[in-house]
Amino acid sequence: MNQIAYRAPWIIAYQNGTHTLLKNGCVVVEGDTITHVGHGVPEDVDDVVETNSVISPGLISTHAHINESPVDKTIVEDANKRQFWNTSLIEILPIRGAAMTDSHRESCTNLSLAEHLRTGTTTVMHMGAPQDYLLEAIDRSGIRAYTTGSFRSGRWLTNDGKQVSYEWADDEGFSGLQRALDEVETIRSMKHPRIRPWLNPSQVDTCSENLLREAKKAADDSDVPITIHAAQSFTEFNEMTRRYGRTPIEWLADIGFLDERVMIGHGIFLGGTPAVNFHGDDLGLLADSGASVSYNAWTFARGGQNMFTYRKYLEAGVRVCLGTDSATQSMIESLRWTAVLGKVAEQRADGANSDEVFNSATVDAANYLGREDLGRIAPGAKADLLFFRTDSATMAPTRDPVKSIVYYAQPEDLTDVMVDGNFAVENGTVRGIDVARAAAEVQAAGEHIWESWPQGDWGGRTIDEHIPVSYPAFKESGS
Repeated sequence: MNQIAYRAPWIIAYQNGTHTLLKNGCVVVEGDTITHVGHGVPEDVDDVVETNSVISPGLISTHAHINESPVDKTIVEDANKRQFWNTSLIEILPIRGAAMTDSHRESCTNLSLAEHLRTGTTTVMHMGAPQDYLLEAIDRSGIRAYTTGSFRSGRWLTNDGKQVSYEWADDEGFSGLQRALDEVETIRSMKHPRIRPWLNPSQVDTCSENLLREAKKAADDSDVPITIHAAQSFTEFNEMTRRYGRTPIEWLADIGFLDERVMIGHGIFLGGTPAVNFHGDDLGLLADSGASVSYNAWTFARGGQNMFTYRKYLEAGVRVCLGTDSATQSMIESLRWTAVLGKVAEQRADGANSDEVFNSATVDAANYLGREDLGRIAPGAKADLLFFRTDSATMAPTRDPVKSIVYYAQPEDLTDVMVDGNFAVENGTVRGIDVARAAAEVQAAGEHIWESWPQGDWGGRTIDEHIPVSYPAFKESGS
């Protein structure tokens, strides 16, 4: 097996338990593994590739909906969501989801995987509707992924635009749990080098206690990670306190769900923080349990919401990882918005720093997964590497490559993406996906959803009545 040395002006290398900045160094890759990191090139390499790059470890998105989110663009921004405390979950996303077909989800999967790769994600953790097509698309794209279908006991909706209602399944969602466990065994039987399973009961307010207890036991028995949306909206927070007199995090702790195997999706609306007027110590519960939080800064920022605060979560001892959630599914944007909003929330220029958010997107996520071979450039780690230009208008001059990536890099600066020793993106082209075709198909899917909007809306409104466009349509003179 050939050993290839990649020389670069900058390498974000991992040494003695931390990322370090290696100037004018090289990374040697043999097969799917990094075998050497340092200044010199070993004599026994088979080839030396000279780059003008910052070589970075691949980024890990710990929360993504890859088979639906691309069609969220332009339907979730700027909308009046006052009645539901600025969330799109109740009155917008159910309409979108009901209008989607399997073909639409396939197109979204392709475009989402392409966007993840083009913005630095080498490992994506997917949750959403089960779909056989996902495994084929993940394999073809070259990305590394954790996936199985989501399951729940019921769903939320609104029948009048004023109140949240819930419709419950006859079996509490246990058929969905069994389907997910079957998928766990299917994925394991594949012995695929880049695809692994995890479990994802959908939301804390749509899952019964019985379902969550069984799901957690199944995750423990199967030795897989498990995630759940919790503390993700004020509507959910109010519902959980109405039902149980407990915050979502308190309730999960009460039923024995929280531990180091668990990733909380979002975890923003916590008792004891300014996000809710409700006393408590949810941060302490999360820290004591060892559960992690996946923060998706952009998704909440566009709804006028923020984490209070990224720095306080870290100081409390909570592991914060990053995700891509809904559109745009860019880990570059996730890094940037986490850093910037962390500063704004703390009202300090050092309220969230580049090294902290970079850790959240790399080693912290890898450590949650128990994967010391991901999220770092070190001998023995998987060859998941990003190659950023150093000579572009946005990256030059480069004094600190981590700051350059977090605050200034654009997708165009990321020329090549290696996953498991193979290039999934080469010279800016995603090798396993026809991006132009996927984009055209997603455009058609969006148009179908927009046209179908009145059938799903409680009041029969068109999408333009529900979510107005920015400006009126142009009219020819005299018309």
